Amino acid sequence: MVGERKSIGEVAHFFDRISVAVIKLSASLKEGETIRFEDAQGNGFEQSASSMQLDRASIKEGKKGQSIGLRVEQPVREGFRVYRG
Repeated sequence: MVGERKSIGEVAHFFDRISVAVIKLSASLKEGETIRFEDAQGNGFEQSASSMQLDRASIKEGKKGQSIGLRVEQPVREGFRVYRG
């Protein structure tokens, strides 16, 4: 791997029926950016950040310190780290 990736957040909750993860952001995240979800063992997947919400309202960017809802393509669990693609 070239360079160290910086985590931009962590999964705080996952709603399996609607495939939405609540992510506590430690850095900003813009719609369309590629992100990667990883568990403690480094297993995970990449997807584009789309369908983001804050307080049930659609947003184009999540800011550091916010907890946003994000539709995910695969199930995740609390504690998964989120990295910029």
